[in-house]
Amino acid sequence: MTTPEAEQPQSDGPQPRPEERLERAVRAAEQALIEFEIAVETFRVEVENFSRLHEQRLGPMYARLEELDAEIAEAKAARTGDPADIRAAQEARAQVAPIPGVEELMHGWMDGGGLFPEAVAMLTEQSVRPPERVRPSEEARKLYRELARKSHPDLAQDAAEVDRREEFIARVNAAYARGDEALLRELAAEWAAGPVPPERRPSPSEELYARLEWLAERKELLTIVAKELEDGPIASMLRLAPEDPDGLLEEIAGQLRTQVLEREARLAELLSQD
Repeated sequence: MTTPEAEQPQSDGPQPRPEERLERAVRAAEQALIEFEIAVETFRVEVENFSRLHEQRLGPMYARLEELDAEIAEAKAARTGDPADIRAAQEARAQVAPIPGVEELMHGWMDGGGLFPEAVAMLTEQSVRPPERVRPSEEARKLYRELARKSHPDLAQDAAEVDRREEFIARVNAAYARGDEALLRELAAEWAAGPVPPERRPSPSEELYARLEWLAERKELLTIVAKELEDGPIASMLRLAPEDPDGLLEEIAGQLRTQVLEREARLAELLSQD
């Protein structure tokens, strides 16, 4: 005869908490967001470095072309006296960048850490070194990704830990932007020796849902930032030669030098007719 106890279903073990599935979803979303942030930051560093090098190498050539266009238009207007040519000359001159102020002069030559080496060399009448392209090595990328995953502020559960992680990740980002592999190794050792964050405690379902919403909003904002970077002119240039951006700059520089020579010849021809 079957007893009442025998009719009861046998449990295979402790039943999962209702929040476990939601917690797994939150953890997965956090890791996905961190990976996305790493990708966006890496791309931002590449675009920023290429933009600075582009300005240093090609900026003077573009300025020279603008000046030559203005001088050619002015020479033509002086020779013909045609009102249309005079207007064209005035418009061309207006396109030439005005003499910059101190703040504009310093743009591109200094940051929060002070003057760039190129600016120091110019001010001290030393030889100006050619601009260096900062491209983090594969090892630096690997170290950065590992540190970003381990120390990301979004993984903290209390305000003090958030502050500690934010200060640390700011230093990691700065080292990565400079491609400083040695400093990234030091930071990795520092993090390994630091305090271990407390284990994540189960959160109420409402808090987990709010966390998921925040992660989704953060991802949307990063998507906007990524799109703005991708749609910019510098990123468009990078896509033309992702494996050899320096070669692309040299190719463009060659084209600009040819245009400068052509305009100089045209200006000389106009001036010789006076």
